[in-house]
Amino acid sequence: MATKTIKLPEQRPMDALERTFFSEAVKGLKVIGGKWVTNMLYPHDRNFDVLERKGPSEVVTWEYPDEAPPYPKGYRGQHRLTYREDGRPRCVACFMCSTHCPANCITIEAGELEDDPIEKYPVRFEIDELKCIVCGLCVEACPKDAIRMDTGRHATPVLDRSAAIMSRDQLMAESKPFGSTLPVGTPFDVSREHLRYLQMKGEKERGAENEEERIGPDHRR
Repeated sequence: MATKTIKLPEQRPMDALERTFFSEAVKGLKVIGGKWVTNMLYPHDRNFDVLERKGPSEVVTWEYPDEAPPYPKGYRGQHRLTYREDGRPRCVACFMCSTHCPANCITIEAGELEDDPIEKYPVRFEIDELKCIVCGLCVEACPKDAIRMDTGRHATPVLDRSAAIMSRDQLMAESKPFGSTLPVGTPFDVSREHLRYLQMKGEKERGAENEEERIGPDHRR
């Protein structure tokens, strides 16, 4: 098998001009100046994939935050809590999201509704964005579509750790641009237990009315 021979440049002592490194410094300034002029005069290639930018400008970095890169479809961004048309959160405080969260960054405190003995609501709902690992398991686990990560932006940088803990009202404010998710009265607006409770309550009321009609109002005990 033939081997390829590589010829190295001839080794010779430097002359007086080369020993001053002046000529080499001028060559370096020429290269740097040429790149600077090219990058200043020609517009930047805005291709999302920086490796596919062709030029003529050789600047391939995003000038963040002045130049924000577009997020891909399906990007898991800032959390938000969806709400119903009456303004109440869709969350029923079932603790599914906090149970599935591997980072333990969701804190929920449940409360009971006065007009509903079954369905609950979150008195306190907080997410620590510094602990969140953006896995999206909370969105997948929620049975009410109450929590989403489709805002299209990441968590806001903060100087204080406590400022990274988003409250229930802050999370619901993130949903204002999207509006309410589902109108009141759809089957998805109440839980299965609530629907069963309403059906049993209606049957009980209808049964009481039928019994009153059968025996009459004067024969009731």
